[in-house]
Amino acid sequence: MCGNAANGKVNMEQETLARLFVQHYGKMQRVARTILYDEQAGEDVISDIFESLLRGRTALSADTADWQDEACERYLLTSVRNRCLKVLRHRPWLGIASGGQPLGTPGIELAVAADAADDDALIAEIMAFAASHLSEQEQRILNQRFTHGLRYSEIASAEAISRVAVWKHLSHALNEIKKHFNPKML
Repeated sequence: MCGNAANGKVNMEQETLARLFVQHYGKMQRVARTILYDEQAGEDVISDIFESLLRGRTALSADTADWQDEACERYLLTSVRNRCLKVLRHRPWLGIASGGQPLGTPGIELAVAADAADDDALIAEIMAFAASHLSEQEQRILNQRFTHGLRYSEIASAEAISRVAVWKHLSHALNEIKKHFNPKML
Protein backbone atom coordinates (compact mmCIF):
# COMPACT_ATOMS: atom_id res chain seq x y z
CA MET A 1 0.00 0.00 0.00
CA CYS A 2 1.35 3.43 -0.95
CA GLY A 3 -0.39 5.62 1.60
CA ASN A 4 -1.88 5.66 5.08
CA ALA A 5 -5.49 4.52 5.15
CA ALA A 6 -7.65 6.64 7.40
CA ASN A 7 -11.43 6.98 7.27
CA GLY A 8 -11.50 5.21 3.90
CA LYS A 9 -9.15 7.77 2.34
CA VAL A 10 -5.46 7.58 1.54
CA ASN A 11 -2.91 10.37 2.06
CA MET A 12 0.17 9.89 -0.04
CA GLU A 13 3.59 9.56 1.59
CA GLN A 14 6.42 11.71 0.27
CA GLU A 15 8.54 8.77 -0.87
CA THR A 16 5.60 7.27 -2.72
CA LEU A 17 4.90 10.59 -4.42
CA ALA A 18 8.55 10.92 -5.38
CA ARG A 19 8.46 7.46 -6.98
CA LEU A 20 5.22 8.25 -8.83
CA PHE A 21 6.62 11.58 -9.99
CA VAL A 22 9.78 10.02 -11.42
CA GLN A 23 7.89 7.12 -12.97
CA HIS A 24 5.09 9.08 -14.65
CA TYR A 25 6.39 12.62 -15.18
CA GLY A 26 7.41 12.10 -18.82
CA LYS A 27 3.99 10.84 -19.90
CA MET A 28 2.22 13.48 -17.85
CA GLN A 29 4.34 16.22 -19.44
CA ARG A 30 3.60 14.92 -22.97
CA VAL A 31 -0.14 14.96 -22.29
CA ALA A 32 0.01 18.48 -20.85
CA ARG A 33 2.18 19.78 -23.71
CA THR A 34 -0.16 18.19 -26.27
CA ILE A 35 -3.21 19.88 -24.76
CA LEU A 36 -1.76 23.24 -23.73
CA TYR A 37 1.05 23.76 -26.26
CA ASP A 38 2.89 25.39 -23.37
CA GLU A 39 5.63 23.53 -21.52
CA GLN A 40 5.67 25.84 -18.48
CA ALA A 41 1.90 25.69 -18.03
CA GLY A 42 2.13 21.89 -18.30
CA GLU A 43 4.76 21.77 -15.58
CA ASP A 44 2.54 23.96 -13.39
CA VAL A 45 -0.40 21.59 -13.89
CA ILE A 46 1.71 18.56 -12.93
CA SER A 47 3.11 20.36 -9.89
CA ASP A 48 -0.41 21.24 -8.76
CA ILE A 49 -1.49 17.61 -9.03
CA PHE A 50 1.39 16.35 -6.90
CA GLU A 51 0.98 19.21 -4.43
CA SER A 52 -2.68 18.27 -3.98
CA LEU A 53 -1.71 14.68 -3.34
CA LEU A 54 1.06 15.65 -0.92
CA ARG A 55 -1.04 18.09 1.10
CA GLY A 56 -4.00 15.71 1.17
CA ARG A 57 -6.32 18.07 -0.74
CA THR A 58 -6.86 15.22 -3.19
CA ALA A 59 -7.84 12.07 -1.36
CA LEU A 60 -8.19 8.66 -2.90
CA SER A 61 -10.64 6.01 -1.82
CA ALA A 62 -9.19 3.05 0.04
CA ASP A 63 -9.98 0.65 -2.80
CA THR A 64 -7.46 2.49 -5.00
CA ALA A 65 -4.87 2.45 -2.24
CA ASP A 66 -2.95 -0.42 -3.79
CA TRP A 67 -1.97 1.94 -6.59
CA GLN A 68 -1.23 -0.68 -9.15
CA ASP A 69 0.84 0.88 -11.91
CA GLU A 70 -1.90 0.90 -14.57
CA ALA A 71 -4.53 2.39 -12.26
CA CYS A 72 -2.04 4.92 -10.97
CA GLU A 73 -1.02 5.97 -14.46
CA ARG A 74 -4.65 6.27 -15.57
CA TYR A 75 -5.45 8.43 -12.54
CA LEU A 76 -2.46 10.74 -13.06
CA LEU A 77 -2.96 11.14 -16.82
CA THR A 78 -6.67 11.77 -16.35
CA SER A 79 -5.84 14.36 -13.70
CA VAL A 80 -3.45 16.07 -16.12
CA ARG A 81 -6.05 16.08 -18.88
CA ASN A 82 -8.77 17.48 -16.62
CA ARG A 83 -6.58 20.19 -15.14
CA CYS A 84 -5.29 21.19 -18.59
CA LEU A 85 -8.86 21.51 -19.83
CA LYS A 86 -9.64 23.66 -16.79
CA VAL A 87 -6.66 25.88 -17.63
CA LEU A 88 -7.91 26.22 -21.21
CA ARG A 89 -11.43 27.11 -20.05
CA HIS A 90 -10.07 29.91 -17.90
CA ARG A 91 -7.42 31.21 -20.28
CA PRO A 92 -8.42 34.61 -21.73
CA TRP A 93 -7.55 33.77 -25.35
CA LEU A 94 -8.88 36.84 -27.04
CA GLY A 95 -6.95 39.38 -25.02
CA ILE A 96 -3.59 37.58 -24.86
CA ALA A 97 -0.94 37.36 -27.55
CA SER A 98 1.60 34.56 -27.70
CA GLY A 99 4.08 34.96 -24.89
CA GLY A 100 1.34 35.87 -22.39
CA GLN A 101 1.44 39.65 -22.92
CA PRO A 102 -1.84 41.56 -23.23
CA LEU A 103 -2.71 42.87 -26.66
CA GLY A 104 -2.19 46.61 -26.87
CA THR A 105 1.29 46.41 -25.37
CA PRO A 106 3.66 48.31 -27.69
CA GLY A 107 5.16 46.03 -30.33
CA ILE A 108 2.86 43.08 -29.65
CA GLU A 109 0.58 43.76 -32.62
CA LEU A 110 3.58 43.53 -34.95
CA ALA A 111 4.74 40.32 -33.30
CA VAL A 112 1.27 38.79 -33.67
CA ALA A 113 1.17 39.77 -37.35
CA ALA A 114 4.65 38.28 -37.86
CA ASP A 115 3.55 35.09 -36.09
CA ALA A 116 0.51 34.85 -38.39
CA ALA A 117 2.73 35.27 -41.46
CA ASP A 118 5.10 32.61 -40.11
CA ASP A 119 2.13 30.30 -39.50
CA ASP A 120 0.88 30.81 -43.06
CA ALA A 121 4.33 30.03 -44.44
CA LEU A 122 4.58 26.90 -42.27
CA ILE A 123 1.15 25.69 -43.38
CA ALA A 124 2.15 26.18 -47.03
CA GLU A 125 5.36 24.24 -46.36
CA ILE A 126 3.43 21.40 -44.68
CA MET A 127 0.98 21.23 -47.59
CA ALA A 128 3.87 21.05 -50.09
CA PHE A 129 5.48 18.28 -48.03
CA ALA A 130 2.18 16.37 -47.87
CA ALA A 131 1.73 16.64 -51.64
CA SER A 132 5.17 15.19 -52.29
CA HIS A 133 5.49 12.60 -49.50
CA LEU A 134 1.99 11.29 -48.69
CA SER A 135 -0.30 9.07 -50.71
CA GLU A 136 -3.30 10.65 -52.43
CA GLN A 137 -5.63 8.95 -49.97
CA GLU A 138 -3.66 10.26 -46.97
CA GLN A 139 -3.74 13.76 -48.47
CA ARG A 140 -7.53 13.56 -48.96
CA ILE A 141 -8.06 12.26 -45.42
CA LEU A 142 -5.76 14.92 -43.94
CA ASN A 143 -7.62 17.62 -45.90
CA GLN A 144 -11.05 16.32 -44.88
CA ARG A 145 -10.08 16.15 -41.23
CA PHE A 146 -8.17 19.40 -40.78
CA THR A 147 -9.49 21.68 -43.52
CA HIS A 148 -13.14 20.64 -43.51
CA GLY A 149 -13.30 19.42 -39.89
CA LEU A 150 -15.01 16.13 -40.73
CA ARG A 151 -15.34 13.39 -38.13
CA TYR A 152 -13.66 10.03 -38.57
CA SER A 153 -17.01 8.41 -39.37
CA GLU A 154 -17.75 11.01 -42.07
CA ILE A 155 -14.32 10.53 -43.62
CA ALA A 156 -14.73 6.75 -43.45
CA SER A 157 -18.03 7.00 -45.36
CA ALA A 158 -16.56 9.33 -47.99
CA GLU A 159 -13.49 7.13 -48.51
CA ALA A 160 -15.37 3.80 -48.16
CA ILE A 161 -12.99 2.60 -45.43
CA SER A 162 -13.33 1.90 -41.72
CA ARG A 163 -12.86 4.48 -38.98
CA VAL A 164 -9.81 2.51 -37.83
CA ALA A 165 -8.32 2.86 -41.31
CA VAL A 166 -8.97 6.62 -41.17
CA TRP A 167 -7.15 6.76 -37.83
CA LYS A 168 -4.22 4.75 -39.22
CA HIS A 169 -3.89 6.99 -42.29
CA LEU A 170 -4.06 10.16 -40.17
CA SER A 171 -1.61 8.76 -37.66
CA HIS A 172 0.87 7.84 -40.38
CA ALA A 173 0.50 11.20 -42.13
CA LEU A 174 0.95 13.18 -38.92
CA ASN A 175 3.96 11.11 -37.88
CA GLU A 176 5.60 11.74 -41.25
CA ILE A 177 4.93 15.47 -40.93
CA LYS A 178 6.30 15.49 -37.37
CA LYS A 179 9.41 13.58 -38.41
CA HIS A 180 10.10 16.05 -41.19
CA PHE A 181 9.32 19.31 -39.40
CA ASN A 182 10.21 18.57 -35.79
CA PRO A 183 12.24 15.39 -35.38
CA LYS A 184 13.14 16.28 -31.77
CA MET A 185 9.50 15.96 -30.63
CA LEU A 186 9.27 12.23 -31.44
